[in-house]
Amino acid sequence: MMNSGCNCKWGGCVPSKIAKILLFIGGLNWGLVGIGMFMNTNLNIVHMILGSVPMLEAIVYILVGVAAIMKIFGCKCKKCKANCAACSCSTGSSDNKTEVGM
Repeated sequence: MMNSGCNCKWGGCVPSKIAKILLFIGGLNWGLVGIGMFMNTNLNIVHMILGSVPMLEAIVYILVGVAAIMKIFGCKCKKCKANCAACSCSTGSSDNKTEVGM
C-alpha cells in the first residue's frame, strides 16, 4: 500500500487539491448511482442537488473528468514537481519498493 503521507501525485498546489476533492465527490456519486440501480432508485447526488440547473450539473461532471485526467498524468507545476522530488516513496530505496509496487 502506498504511504498515506505521499504527495507525489497531488503535490500541494490548489488545482491538485481541488482535483482530489472532485475525484472524491465523483467516486462517491458513481458508487451511489450503482447502489441506486440495484435498488431501482436514483441516488445521483449531483443530479439531486443541481438537477434544476442542467448546465451547472454538466460543468460538475466535466470538472470531475478533468480531475481524473490530472490524476492520471499528475500536475506539472513547480510546486508539485518539487514535492515529488522530495517524496520518499519515489526514491527507489529498498525499504519503499513494497509500498510503491502495490
